[in-house]
Amino acid sequence: MTRLINISICLGWCFVITAQYEGLHKLDYTTLQLRIEHSKDNKDLLNLYLKTYLDKAKTEKDFEKLIKGYRNYIYYGDEKLAIIYADSMVKASLNIQDNSVIGSAYLTKGIVHYSLSQYIEALDHYMIAQEYIQKTGNDYLKHKASYNIAQLKYYLGKYDEALLLFEECLNYFEADNPRGYLNSLHSIALCHTRMGNYGLSSATIQKGIEEGKRLSDISMEHYFIHQEGINHYFRFHYKQAIEYLLQSTPLILESQDFANVMVANFYIGKSYIGLKNIKKAKEYFEKVAQDFDERKYIRPDLRECFEFFIKHHESNGDLRLKLYYIEKLLQVDSVLTTNYKYLTEKIHKEFDTKTLEKKRDEAYQQLEREKKQTRLLCFGIVCLIGILIILGYRFQRNKKLYKQRFEELMSRGEKSTKINTEEKRSQKTDLEINPDVVQQLLKQLEKFEQQKKFLEKDLSLAKMAATFHSNTKYLSKVILFHRGKGFVEYINDLKIDYIVELLKRDKRYRNYTNKALAEEAGFSSTQRFVNAFVSRTGISPSFFISELMKLST
Repeated sequence: MTRLINISICLGWCFVITAQYEGLHKLDYTTLQLRIEHSKDNKDLLNLYLKTYLDKAKTEKDFEKLIKGYRNYIYYGDEKLAIIYADSMVKASLNIQDNSVIGSAYLTKGIVHYSLSQYIEALDHYMIAQEYIQKTGNDYLKHKASYNIAQLKYYLGKYDEALLLFEECLNYFEADNPRGYLNSLHSIALCHTRMGNYGLSSATIQKGIEEGKRLSDISMEHYFIHQEGINHYFRFHYKQAIEYLLQSTPLILESQDFANVMVANFYIGKSYIGLKNIKKAKEYFEKVAQDFDERKYIRPDLRECFEFFIKHHESNGDLRLKLYYIEKLLQVDSVLTTNYKYLTEKIHKEFDTKTLEKKRDEAYQQLEREKKQTRLLCFGIVCLIGILIILGYRFQRNKKLYKQRFEELMSRGEKSTKINTEEKRSQKTDLEINPDVVQQLLKQLEKFEQQKKFLEKDLSLAKMAATFHSNTKYLSKVILFHRGKGFVEYINDLKIDYIVELLKRDKRYRNYTNKALAEEAGFSSTQRFVNAFVSRTGISPSFFISELMKLST
């Protein structure tokens, strides 16, 4: 029973819609157009009116209205089908022997391609449109074509050439086309920014905002604010740049203008770099990279995002992500090379000169060189990773060893350079020195060590032997046999043992520099002190002090 009720309801709705649809065919085109424009927020009604308008034109074989019907679908229908509607619109226009109508249709199709970032196709259709429009006296279409060609010149970086065309359009549209007039002002501001004329750009932006209010058309205001944010970035006003760009982005996003959202995110990221906030910069650059993945749209200046990630991950030692962004940058370069190179050749061939043909092969050769360099870089990174792994292993091993040596130093008392004197006395010596002389020298050595006279600077064997009323030969033999080391090592070890105990006992000395500690121990230079410390303990003074400080915290 329920199923029958549902079927009845569906049939009822179909009948109502069919009846409504048949009734709409009786409406005139003007009424249908008004209903289309007023139904933008109701998708079902909008599609009904769009279909009615188009079917009415087909039935009546009114090609002018048919063109209008397809144009309505382009403006109000599913953007994924816009190209199909544009094709049908061009075909319908060819049935009318009117160059203005045909030129306008091709121009609209070019604009659809441009909105989808299909710049090659956009330019091709602009070219065809201009051929038809030039045969007419339609100044509006001529300036509309010039405006779109100027956009492509701007896209290619030909800012001075684009500026001249935009200024011509500005003068024409000012009289009776507010939207064209405001668009031209905005485009002029863009060119001035790109040319480094930030003052002129800001003045044009301010004029655009004021003119929009005067003309009661504020639809371009968020674009003017967006561009002023970019001007602030180039003037190093990073906080203002972020503020302006964040203010304008939501409204631009509502218009589904993803290209300008990408630009906003890029300059917000750049501004955060200017503020030394790399974490936030990374966040906004990631949005640009994500949009590129989804839409394959990119501008030459946005390429910097991918260079940033390569350098960032290289500094972090993240090979996987660095390689990932190297591959992304190659994709970006491929898109840029395809779009920009083709467009540059086309623009110069058709509108300016034919001089760029010679540069074509050079550009491709350069691209191949860059690919080879990237491959070499990847190979180098792999080698570098191997080296880093080895160094990392050695570092961990040495760190463990240094820790062990530190603990050994802390676990024993004051180290002595002596070898047990009593034991030596019981041994038969081959010193060929009178035993009484040996015993006398040993007593003097003990006194020398107890009184810490080894701290004396520039102490030499000859000076010490003279103090002991002996000679260097006897003294060096006694030190070697009874202390187990040569004179220089003996003195250095005494100095280092003294410094080690001093650092362990007195926290004040842990704040001393190596130079100050070297002076305290009587070394003639900082480097000799460091070398002696490492030789005696197996660790550096700085490591020993840092470990001591950890124990005291």
